[in-house]
Amino acid sequence: MDDAVPPSGEAAHFRALEQLYRSAPINRMFRSELTITGAGLSRIDFDVDESVYHAAGAVHGTVYFKMLDDAAFYAANSLVSDRFLLTTSFNLLFTRPIKQGRIRAEGRWISGRRRVYVAEASLIDSDGEEVGRGTGTFMRSAFPLASLPGYARTDPPAARG
Repeated sequence: MDDAVPPSGEAAHFRALEQLYRSAPINRMFRSELTITGAGLSRIDFDVDESVYHAAGAVHGTVYFKMLDDAAFYAANSLVSDRFLLTTSFNLLFTRPIKQGRIRAEGRWISGRRRVYVAEASLIDSDGEEVGRGTGTFMRSAFPLASLPGYARTDPPAARG
């Protein structure tokens, strides 16, 4: 018999966001895993190989953008339990080329708690070196999180915040 208690409140929201990430069709193209590590914090671990290289033999910028945007987005959306956020702008800095290996995107909320949120993210390679950085602005959308098929909360409705 499994006596595990399902998460509730903030933890249920974090797990539901992680499930939402896994359910997004775009993520079938990337071997990656999102973890919401706390309010305003996220981490995405992923692998890169030559299948995502540009012609000069390093990872294409779309991978930098996708992982930095996702990490910053989920850090911000971890603070919003009723609405899906949308990226309204994102600034990106490429600091080093990425080759094959395990990469981590670390997202952090910076400011905003009402309509607009600002979050940043860093890409860290397997040697612990920063290879990219970005800052995004995110705003509340008209989409309730509960209406999205991939967002599945396990806590009772009365416990949701």
